Amino acid sequence: MGTGTKLFGVKMKRKSVASKILYLVGAIVIVGLLYNLVSSYQENQPKLQYVFNQNGREQIVYPDSSFAVISDLHYYDPSLGTTGPAFEACLYSDRKLLRDGPDLLKLTIDEIIKSKVDFVLIPGDLSKDGELVCHQKVAEELAKLTQNGIKVYVIPGNHDINNPLAYQYQGDQTIPVAAINAEQFADIYKDYGYASAIYRDSDSLSYVAEPVNNLWIIALDVCRYRENVPGKEETIGGRLTQSQEKWLESMLAKANASGKAVLFMEHHGVVEHWTGQSKLHPDYLLEDYKNFGRLLASYHVPVVFTGHYHAQDITLAQFDGGHQLYDIETGSLLTDPCPIRFCAIADNKLEITSKKLVGELHPGTDFKKNADQFLFDTIEREAYDTLRGYHVPEKDAHTIANFVTAGFVAHYQGDEDISEKPGFDESRLGLLSRVVYSTQKYVVDGIWQDLPPADNHLTIAL
Repeated sequence: MGTGTKLFGVKMKRKSVASKILYLVGAIVIVGLLYNLVSSYQENQPKLQYVFNQNGREQIVYPDSSFAVISDLHYYDPSLGTTGPAFEACLYSDRKLLRDGPDLLKLTIDEIIKSKVDFVLIPGDLSKDGELVCHQKVAEELAKLTQNGIKVYVIPGNHDINNPLAYQYQGDQTIPVAAINAEQFADIYKDYGYASAIYRDSDSLSYVAEPVNNLWIIALDVCRYRENVPGKEETIGGRLTQSQEKWLESMLAKANASGKAVLFMEHHGVVEHWTGQSKLHPDYLLEDYKNFGRLLASYHVPVVFTGHYHAQDITLAQFDGGHQLYDIETGSLLTDPCPIRFCAIADNKLEITSKKLVGELHPGTDFKKNADQFLFDTIEREAYDTLRGYHVPEKDAHTIANFVTAGFVAHYQGDEDISEKPGFDESRLGLLSRVVYSTQKYVVDGIWQDLPPADNHLTIAL
């Protein structure tokens, strides 16, 4: 490279590399401090006008009932292609077991039917990328539940509507296929919440249903599919409009005034699931999630069922006035460990148990072993590519990526045990690698520190 080298694309003389790196470290520290100050200020400024409930409320009696929660089905119909370079590239760019989706959904439905629950909640991302055929197949499979007397309630996720990435795969080609719009979503899933809704929001696909007398399901659509444009990725983040917020406030007020117990469902997280998530992955939390969570808690909503991040995690947020809110995130059905949550309400307590289907599908085969390895490999590849983008040398990039991946695998399973965190000697890294690692160390520290309460099996007082 001549008489110099490059760091982050900047040419330097060899004799001044060390001093330049020291300046760079100092600049990173200063920028980081300024970023934290500005982002902390902005994060605490309400994005909408909220009217927090100031009224007390007598203890609401939650009717005895039972239900299951599955999320992020990402159903992919095999007719769209399951072989060839284009499909393989898609498969290994993410953590979804796309080929196994139909079998996993069938097994899930069988398990739910055997459980004899009253209803099922599905907080979004029913399809891989909004393909019409995938939605139609999901609706067909869900009909097996309603035919067995089990009600189903769905809400869209960011992948489901107006998605410009709806493709079929032929050889090395990706070919666009029909995707659905919001009206089609409500029609395809009319038997799964929309036809039986007692209230609908005119500005979104949000609704209220009453599966059991005196128990309301408020299903909130916060996805930004109206912003999707051809040739671009779908919009990942979630945002509430002022109109939707006012509709929600009116529904919460009605529930309080009429003594209705409330269970809440939306796609995006409402509580940060590990310290630092909002910095690394802000699009997986609802915009203005802190104030939104405070709004729900002020109206005495105790739990919200979410998905989106593909992790099996429950986190508790505390607010002024003694209000609190549990965000019960359910992992993706297509991402190891492929979980179902079974929930039972009795004596005003919610008992949650979890079943991981990754060990139940294709018994007597290496399915679980291969799924475990696929999860690790796809996360490691993404982390490695990110590090190489920062010009971290190949060997160090693999070392750091393996360390980071172990944390995310633990988080996806839930109930992370910090005693199982692998050892890591960063002194063995090169200077540039240590600099980059130091700016991202918060991710590893945060992901291993399991925020309370337990993630897979838990009883919550309502």
